[in-house]
Amino acid sequence: MNKASLKIKVIVGSTRQSRFSEKPAGWVLEELKKREGIEAELLDLRDFPMPFFDEAVSPAMKQGPYQNEVVKKWTGKIAEADGFIIVTPEYNHGYPAVLKNALDYVYAEWNRKAVGFVSYGSVSGARSVEQLRQVSIELQMAPIRSAIHLPADKWMQVLMGKMPADELFASSKEHLDRFFDDLIWWIDALKTAREKK
Repeated sequence: MNKASLKIKVIVGSTRQSRFSEKPAGWVLEELKKREGIEAELLDLRDFPMPFFDEAVSPAMKQGPYQNEVVKKWTGKIAEADGFIIVTPEYNHGYPAVLKNALDYVYAEWNRKAVGFVSYGSVSGARSVEQLRQVSIELQMAPIRSAIHLPADKWMQVLMGKMPADELFASSKEHLDRFFDDLIWWIDALKTAREKK
């Protein structure tokens, strides 16, 4: 692994009231911080209230800086990252509009970086992850094969207060460790390749 720490951003992909996403995002962040050589940070989309994308030029063709201060702050956070973990629910067979907007506001800063997904919802959020894989490829990212899909019967119990969150996460810990191993390998490999240019 590179001698410098790898910077991984954990993105909370929902902003709705009473959301569940902050629970798995917090779990992922704390487990990631236990890894040597990793600098992990949580990016909560509630902290980046961007307008719906209305720029005159696509981010893929943008030459100058963004005018919106929140967008500048968001873009800066994406630029400093080496890789990402996106935590997302599934809404109506897809992922939240607020997450799509956050992805669409940035282009070059996403390029050639690895991303992994943690999801929940109907069929454990599998359909939202499949859509996110397509979008991330268009953004020239490298989505890893494995993902963390939280079982619907368990996360709903956590949401309704019938099961402690720790019990849900403990059942996924071994899978999370393998997920981290894979993601970190790709993040390191892509960072090494970017630095050679």
